[in-house]
Amino acid sequence: MINRVEKLSLLSEMIAFAQKDDNIKSIEYNFLLSIAKQLEISEDDLNYLFKHPVTYVNLKSHSERIVQFHRLVLLMNLDHHVSRKELTKLHNFGLRMGLGHEAINRVLDLMDSFPNKIVPPDFLIDIFKVQYN
Repeated sequence: MINRVEKLSLLSEMIAFAQKDDNIKSIEYNFLLSIAKQLEISEDDLNYLFKHPVTYVNLKSHSERIVQFHRLVLLMNLDHHVSRKELTKLHNFGLRMGLGHEAINRVLDLMDSFPNKIVPPDFLIDIFKVQYN
């Protein structure tokens, strides 16, 4: 299980990813709030992170990094419009988390073949398992 600092770091990372033009759409905010609740972080703490981001902490667990990458994929696709800049940003986030270049590219390439560009968790895990082994 990840600790509070890691949880706040994950949320800070997601907020930074969502802040394309310094505003967050309500659908993005609600998604971030649902993730915060899953992580047992209060809405007040989530709101604090918008103005006071936490320094990035790399997760030790490979599976937790895959889950975080999946959250970022979901967040990116909430508005159904994905720019090249967002894809590059997501790719770089994945690399920074220590995920494999080929696996990241495969997820991003296959994203379009799924309804609403939502890669099923099991499919995503399988992609990273192949790369990890």
